[in-house]
Amino acid sequence: MTKRTRMNVYFDPELLKQVEALSLRRKVSKSAIIEAAVASFLSGDTADRLEAAMSRRLDKLGRQIDGLDEDLAILGETLSLFIRFWLTITPPIPEAGKESARAKGVERFEGFMQTLGRRLATGDRFLKELSRDVDSTGVSSLQEQVGVNDDQP
Repeated sequence: MTKRTRMNVYFDPELLKQVEALSLRRKVSKSAIIEAAVASFLSGDTADRLEAAMSRRLDKLGRQIDGLDEDLAILGETLSLFIRFWLTITPPIPEAGKESARAKGVERFEGFMQTLGRRLATGDRFLKELSRDVDSTGVSSLQEQVGVNDDQP
């Protein structure tokens, strides 16, 4: 059995309440909690633990940024592919039909915005859906679904 020396210290009443609560939860003495806290404070490894925790956080942020970078690349490719496809297949509108085409465009855009709002509200994201589709069916079958291949202009 180790020899212990008694020491009288003063604590802020709120801090002492927290120590007592922890003592009850962990079923250890208040002295053991205070001794562990002082030992941790005096040990030289606190800087190492702080550095390790910071390193883990930075690694996690790095992985999240990599994911965002990949998502942004997918969005850029998706948009450019859509624009190329749209410009390739959309015929010019004759002057007589421009007003009705404009009205139809406004109607379609309203429907698009409503659909987008619903998807954002439910958390159903295109890139998550795309990842599931590519993982389960492969890229080539996804290209077949939208009628796209690399030979198009």
